[in-house]
Amino acid sequence: MKFIKILILCCVVLSINGCSVYNFTGAKPIDAKTFQVNYFQNNAELIEPGLDRNFTLKLQEIIQNQTNLNLTGSNGDLLYEGEITEYRITPMTATADQKAAQNRLTVAVNVRFSNKNKETDNFEKRFSFYYDYDGSTQLIGSKLTEALDVIFERITQDIFNESLAKW
Repeated sequence: MKFIKILILCCVVLSINGCSVYNFTGAKPIDAKTFQVNYFQNNAELIEPGLDRNFTLKLQEIIQNQTNLNLTGSNGDLLYEGEITEYRITPMTATADQKAAQNRLTVAVNVRFSNKNKETDNFEKRFSFYYDYDGSTQLIGSKLTEALDVIFERITQDIFNESLAKW
């Protein structure tokens, strides 16, 4: 009986110790306690109101949800900054009467990432993703929100992977 208790205790200790090396979000252990996400200005030719604010908040949200880092307004150990460089709607396929059968919304973001504690992790990179939708549909209201949610989810996850998960 005593042997079983010792065995269970060893398993618990090893399990707890193992959590410090790996976590379920894919983020590697980093030497940082805080992160800062500066406002991503919308510099695209086509301006969508609120796009810049929503993207900035989504990036903050994914980092907060997938790490134990604290968000700060200045002097963060990790710094994310950049701008939205593209917001574009393009026809992808046409019907016989020369109307768009399918359109594509594309958003691209230029990101500069800085790690105060490990400068070799620093990068500047462009991230983009798209959302295809029926050409007869107007991309407004809840349809636009749905499209931007899909696009932002992919772009912010790609930024997270590049900066913290190293995938």
